[in-house]
Formats: sequence, C-alpha cells, structure tokens
Amino acid sequence: MQNRRVARVRNALLRECMAEFLGTFVLLLFGCSAAAQVKTSRESKGQFLSVNMAFSVGVMSAMYLTKGITGAHLNPAVTLSFCVMGPVPWGRLVPYCLSQLLGAYLASALVFLVYYDAIMEFSGGVLTIYGPNETASIFATYPSEYMTLGRSFLDQVVGTGMLMLCILGLDEKRNTPAPSKLIPPIVAVIVLGISMSMSANCGGAINPARDLGPRLFTLTAGWGTEVFTCYNYWFWVPLVAPLVGGVIGTFLYLVFIHWHLPDPDPPESFSSIGEMFKQPSIQGENRVELKASHL
Repeated sequence: MQNRRVARVRNALLRECMAEFLGTFVLLLFGCSAAAQVKTSRESKGQFLSVNMAFSVGVMSAMYLTKGITGAHLNPAVTLSFCVMGPVPWGRLVPYCLSQLLGAYLASALVFLVYYDAIMEFSGGVLTIYGPNETASIFATYPSEYMTLGRSFLDQVVGTGMLMLCILGLDEKRNTPAPSKLIPPIVAVIVLGISMSMSANCGGAINPARDLGPRLFTLTAGWGTEVFTCYNYWFWVPLVAPLVGGVIGTFLYLVFIHWHLPDPDPPESFSSIGEMFKQPSIQGENRVELKASHL
C-alpha cells in the first residue's frame, strides 16, 4: 500500500491526461495493427471487416481501462462535446486532446515497428500514398478518389454526429440507461455500426486524434509531406469535421431528447406499475402531495 501511495500521481489533470494517452494508445494499437495485417497480407489474413472489428475491440478495451479516471473520451470530438455540454471544464480540452494525439502517434510508431518487415516487403521498400502498394492508409485515413472535399466533410460530420447522438443517452438515468459495466461494449458496437456503414467514402475516422496522430507519424517515418498535401490538402477534413459533427450530434441530443426527459421522480413515487396496484392508498396520498407541491 505504501508503494502505491508513493507512485500515485497527485496532480488530477496529469492523472487524467495519462489515462487519455494510454486509452488512445490502446485504441490505435488494435486498429492500426489490424489494418497493417489486412493490407500487407493482401487480405489473406483478414478483410475490411477485420479492421472495423479491431477498432471496436480497441474502443471497448480502452474504455474499460480508463473509464474510472476520465470517462474514456479517447477522441477530441467527444471531449469538445462534453465541454460544450458542461460536464468537462474547458481547461481540460487542450490537455486531453494533446494526450490523445500523443497516444495515437506512439501507437502508430509501435505498429510500424511490429509490421516493419511486412510493410517493406509489401511496398517494395517505397513508402507511398498512391497506387496498389500504398501503405499510408494503414495509419491515417484517405478519401476515395471520387470524393470531393465538401462531400468528405459531410461524411465525417454525419459519422461523428451519429456517434455522439448514440452514446450520450447511455447513462441517462431519466431515460433507459445501460448498465454501467456494459457501456464499453455497447459503445464498441455503435462504433462498429458506424464503421461498417459510413467508412467507404473516407475511412471513417470520426476522431481527429485517430487520424492526425498517425498522419504525423507517417510524416516523420518516411512517407513525407505528401500525407498532408495529397487529395487537395484533404488532411484537414478528418481534423475539423468530426469536431463540428460531434457538437451537432450533441445539440441534436439536447434539443430532441435531453431537454424533454421527465424530471427525476420524487421520493414518494413508485418504481414500477405493479407497486401502484399493490398500495392504492399510498398512491392517493402521493396525488395529494403532488397537487400540493404544484400549488
């Protein structure tokens, strides 16, 4: 016990940043490793669905790992949305985002080391962004050739908006909350659904740290500045659009759901319809009390 107290980080913000760093690291390690395995094996050891499922497992694992410290944001769009809603102070926004970005960067570096031989054999030793032997998409996301910047932006806004819209109500006590211990796998299934249905156009980043961290790594690891200039400087789309989409999804949840949920039941109310029939006399007393309270 004494050793644990000595090793414990006393600064709350630092502890939270450490959790966001490690959680995002785990998320990207799962996802990018799967992408490397599928790409370098030419889909003989997995398919596109394998990558989607690996990222979802990464989300679940990272949430179980860090949920008790920060709530497991793992995504700057999620952090920004929580800042807008109020539960997270604005002073946490930049430190959390930088921690997530660093975790994504280092996870990409580790994936590159683990799959270095496979990547070099697949690419012929030439690290490129275009062509049948490109390997940049193992790490960051890139649009399909038919996509315009405007449609790409919309794609990421919709995907991230859906993410926030679906996860914000999971622990809402006034609605139908999910059991706390099951929230990580439920979020993972939501992410899986989004990635299976909305990733053909642009790779389904829906997370600025998940895209920018690996993109910065590829910049420094040999792919060059083209990772930022390719596709008409497309890099800013998965950086900005998820932030916009997350806020839009949050406001949709507030306007259509959160503000219209019933107020918490008073202590006198019953937890089930069956109890109301079992104790009719108490039900009548409650009605009198409720009327008095309105007066």
